[in-house]
Amino acid sequence: MKALFLSKGENATKTKAELKAEEVAENQRCRARKELELFGQESDYQPGVLSENEIWWCQQYLWLRNQGYLLRSRYAPHWTPSWEGTERNPSTCEDGHFIRFGHIMDATRVSDGLYVSLKTVKKSRHPHEVEIGQYFMSEPLVSHPKNHCVTFLEVLSLPNDEDGQLIVMPLLLPFARPPFDTFGEVMECFRQLFEGLLFMHDNHVAHRDCMWMNIMMDAKDLYAEPYHPVDPQMKRDFSGRVKHYTRTQRPQKYCFIDFGLSRRYDPREGNPLEYPIFGGDKSVPEFQHNANIPVNPFPTDVYYLGNVIREEFIDTKIGFDFLKPLVDDMCQNDPNARPRMNVVVERFELIRTQLSSWKLRSRVIARDEDIFETLYRTATHWRRRTGFIVKRVPAVPHFQK
Repeated sequence: MKALFLSKGENATKTKAELKAEEVAENQRCRARKELELFGQESDYQPGVLSENEIWWCQQYLWLRNQGYLLRSRYAPHWTPSWEGTERNPSTCEDGHFIRFGHIMDATRVSDGLYVSLKTVKKSRHPHEVEIGQYFMSEPLVSHPKNHCVTFLEVLSLPNDEDGQLIVMPLLLPFARPPFDTFGEVMECFRQLFEGLLFMHDNHVAHRDCMWMNIMMDAKDLYAEPYHPVDPQMKRDFSGRVKHYTRTQRPQKYCFIDFGLSRRYDPREGNPLEYPIFGGDKSVPEFQHNANIPVNPFPTDVYYLGNVIREEFIDTKIGFDFLKPLVDDMCQNDPNARPRMNVVVERFELIRTQLSSWKLRSRVIARDEDIFETLYRTATHWRRRTGFIVKRVPAVPHFQK
């Protein structure tokens, strides 16, 4: 009882800043747990020693170079750490930073210097991933403006591995990194995601894992110069922090990635059924107690995307309550009660047109933002906002290919 009393007393004396810091830390731990559930254990961090996953990539260095892709110096044969024999901290060196998950690597396309992502896929485990990605890369789908599926630049067969494939994609960043500046930027993102998922559904493909980690953007134009693929806050050569524009200044196109669980259905099959399979978001209501009952995967997609908005914006940012009725419907426990994506698109467009220019130009504020951060960000935001109004820059940025 004494220990309990002391614990309560300590909580009562905590400052607002300390409570916010604890909330932020808990959110980070929660996100880290979700990442590990999705991708597995991260590599142990030993800057001067390659992990088991890194050794595999190092072994592919010469083959990849012959295919036209160059890995970073860390993965070159006979690599010697750049800090060796100096007093430099490995964390300040470009080659002191390792890949987080073994099946994803960054590279440079030799022919034009384009930075790309490389993803290994086992056909026996995910037999449809390449097929569906290439389907959306075929005409006329690839040229359709509502196609928001990630670009497959090339698919390679791994040497000495009949089961292995290597997907080459543009180098991507999570869709909310760097943070959104205005409500207008967020609304444009949602518009693209809603129309992109509807496009997949209209073409009889269910994503089946469209959670927040599988929504990305090709952010190369958002940065003043190339960013480092492991730490996007830094320049690629780690000579300093990299500057970025806002999405109002440089509108972005958002895309869905990872078709490992996706399925394409016969158009004549009006109500396809699949046994539940957990993706990155483990909260799907129909999967909780009915693992042996097949369900229609399309309403599950609606839930996934609605839950992204709920967890990443409504619950963690201030001022997104106007989306709650729509998101609540998308996340209903009964999948048959959820709206289809064409209805979601129509309802969202009505909501968006009712927002004032003032609201759309307002700054997105995190619920855990402290007072000093608020003061600084508000001042810089108003300077940008005034300039945009004077120059008549649209409150909702539109990506143009």
